[in-house]
Amino acid sequence: MLERRSLKGPVVLGVVMIVLVIILGAMWVVGNILGATGTPVSPTMFWAMLATGGVLLTFVLAGVITYLTLTVKAFNLNRRQSNFIDSVTHELKSPLASLKLYLQTMTRRAVDADQQQHFHRTMLEDVERLDSLINHLLDAARIERGVEPQPPATVRLDELLDQLAQAACLRYRTDPSVVSIRSNQVTVNSQLIQLEILFRNLIDNAVKYAGDPPEVVVTVSTQNQKDVIVRVADNGCGIPMDQRRKVFGRFVRLGNELERSKPGTGLGLYLVRNVAKTLGGVVRVNDRTGGGTEFEVLLRSVWQHEQARSGDDTESPPTSLLDFPPGEDPMKLPINQFDPKGDGQESIKPDESTVPLAKPGGPSGG
Repeated sequence: MLERRSLKGPVVLGVVMIVLVIILGAMWVVGNILGATGTPVSPTMFWAMLATGGVLLTFVLAGVITYLTLTVKAFNLNRRQSNFIDSVTHELKSPLASLKLYLQTMTRRAVDADQQQHFHRTMLEDVERLDSLINHLLDAARIERGVEPQPPATVRLDELLDQLAQAACLRYRTDPSVVSIRSNQVTVNSQLIQLEILFRNLIDNAVKYAGDPPEVVVTVSTQNQKDVIVRVADNGCGIPMDQRRKVFGRFVRLGNELERSKPGTGLGLYLVRNVAKTLGGVVRVNDRTGGGTEFEVLLRSVWQHEQARSGDDTESPPTSLLDFPPGEDPMKLPINQFDPKGDGQESIKPDESTVPLAKPGGPSGG
């Protein structure tokens, strides 16, 4: 995990550079005095002083270059933090203003039942937007602070991805058919919360930045009898080659924050990269065939291709919007419980099957 950098390193570097400059200055003064007084200097002392001065000058130049690099990084970080403040301010004020407007409307005049239902639904979406922002900030804080690793758990990865995809479609008012999950039953042994953070951010980004009409494909495959590869592809405008390493930085969002139409904080891909490292995996950015972006996540040594079947009859959690019982809030998707039944397949082809996000003929989640 990355930790906050302290001032100890730059201060020590500055002190060392000052000492080296003083030594160089003293050697220069001594050399001038010896030359002015005509004091003979042995060749050995001359070459020793010259070599020492050259080495010290090299260290001073290296320190100057290091300081210049740190200054540029600090400038870029300050710019990203400014963008972050702009985005967080917008993300906080927009839903709060909407909530205030609807509450004032309901307080000052009578509204019929249909309007009340519409107001309540919109206010719930605004609350979910605030909750998502707060979760982003808390996740980033945990990444910065460093958290104790959780014990690994048995997770049905295909079900987790399906539920996260449904949540993303609800959050962005998108038809569930926009996201297709191409996977067989895949069981992994990993940290559930970290997997949620990792794939929630990837799927959210894909849905948010997909083209028109939007299309997101999540593909799960395996390799080497132990590794799992998850690819999340969208048909958006893509990421330029020279920006692909930068997008994983903290507070990084391409372009000017005040000119952007998409909400966000610049923390999503930062969380993705660091969570992938925590799980012992890697994440890459590729071009999608036909245009768009594809994020590829490799999780090493997590695949359980032989899973023991459970003898209980525990009811599986809902995997479609139509499976929620009356009165349940579909915005609160249960992403922390999984059905332990099912065997992982030894070879999973990306185009072998597609898990639909809603039953045929069902209502859209837009």
